[in-house]
Amino acid sequence: MTSSSALHILEPMTMRGLTARNRLWLPPMCMYSVEAQDGVVTDWHLVHYASRAVGGFGTVIVEATAVSPEGRLSPYDLGLWLDEQVAGQRRLVEAIHAGGALAGIQIGHGGRKSGTPPWRPKVEGARTGTLEGWELLAPSAIPFPKHAVPTELDEAGIGRIVEAFAAAARRAVEAGYDVVEIHGAHGYLIHEFRSALSNQRTDSYGGSVENRQRFPLEVVRAVREAIGSQTVLDIRLSASDWAEGGVTGEETAAFSRELVEAGVDVLHVSSGGNVPAAVPVGPGYQLPLAEQVRQAVAGSGVPVVGVGLIEAAAQAEQALVAGQADAIAVGRAAMRDPYLPLRWAADLGARSWDEAPWPIQYWRGTWS
Repeated sequence: MTSSSALHILEPMTMRGLTARNRLWLPPMCMYSVEAQDGVVTDWHLVHYASRAVGGFGTVIVEATAVSPEGRLSPYDLGLWLDEQVAGQRRLVEAIHAGGALAGIQIGHGGRKSGTPPWRPKVEGARTGTLEGWELLAPSAIPFPKHAVPTELDEAGIGRIVEAFAAAARRAVEAGYDVVEIHGAHGYLIHEFRSALSNQRTDSYGGSVENRQRFPLEVVRAVREAIGSQTVLDIRLSASDWAEGGVTGEETAAFSRELVEAGVDVLHVSSGGNVPAAVPVGPGYQLPLAEQVRQAVAGSGVPVVGVGLIEAAAQAEQALVAGQADAIAVGRAAMRDPYLPLRWAADLGARSWDEAPWPIQYWRGTWS
């Protein structure tokens, strides 16, 4: 058994002067729980995220939050396109902070995959197409399978979305978030621009790798300026499309260096989602991609977060020991167990309340 005093998952993690109490992240996972369809935080969100903060995560990233109404992944998503949405987000930040975690939020635009019914028992046809009347915007008029044909963005439209990202980021800072994460993964708008499989433009936003990376970099620079010098800027990337002609790990590793130069503080490495593909899903299947990115930005001081079916304490610890990532994001397992970090710390030998992030209110329960 690993000595609790040497546990990598429990080491503090510093990003732009802010320190998370450990290296376990709750990644953004959509809850599809805004019943009013107005993008405003609900009591469900407060309980869900506060539970994971109390449960010991060092950094909690709130689910994909739309920068515009038409950029929502579903009608039930959170939003930050209006000032009126800030107050609810501020309550959410306060709840996460009260649990001892850094609070982060993912802002994004769904592009050609917007307006999709989420998986919910009462919604028929979930994830099989685009809701009627939903406006889809994309780099090219190429539909995602079984979805509506999107409208190809012109340069003015691209500029409006860049500003929408910046405006949402400013609202996130107003709400008190420590970390702003740009959603550049899973086949949504930024990823769509990066991939030749979804971007077949012939102007300065398409064609070459450099042109396809222009929009993502414009968003990063605009958000960096909007959030100022005190807030951590994170970006989540799909490092591979797992399909011929799509984004590759090598391309993403090189792009990561440009993102660091543009002001990114953390790189959160995922994969897939842009096209149907044979993804080699299995325990830790995305960690080699995280390691590839980490090697590319070595010496920059920018940490890399690994994610992808990491469901055991020893697995997470070994990924950090081996240098595959600087932090580990745990999604599905954290849905099943909000106190997963505390359980993992105990699994690896941290038994007392002063070794692991146990809330002081629970100290009696740590006696063995």
